[in-house]
Amino acid sequence: MSVNLTENAAIKIKSLLKSEENKGLKLRIFVSGGGCSGFEYGFTFDDEIKENDTVVENFDVGLLVDQMSMGMLEGSEVDYQTSLQGESFVIRNPNAASTCGCGKSFTPAESGQGCANVAEY
Repeated sequence: MSVNLTENAAIKIKSLLKSEENKGLKLRIFVSGGGCSGFEYGFTFDDEIKENDTVVENFDVGLLVDQMSMGMLEGSEVDYQTSLQGESFVIRNPNAASTCGCGKSFTPAESGQGCANVAEY
């Protein structure tokens, strides 16, 4: 298992990267302490692959996840959705026991088995 991108997410990431001059950029997804529920997701573009990074390729898009974050994101799916509320990246994380009302932070399941909660970013 790993972290997977949906085709919609890959299309959006490719469109965002088109305007960048650095062709070596990859999307870095990370988890940091904070947020309403204890941990929050973060996204940034990065061209540096660090020693403890997992590199994932989906739909010709490079994804970087550091070792600590991978432990909390293992098995997650990153999607991009458009709704009446707007557009956003959505993370379906089977390791999240709960998410906050804003959908940008989560509480990890103690057992590592979550209930496939969804968080929007």
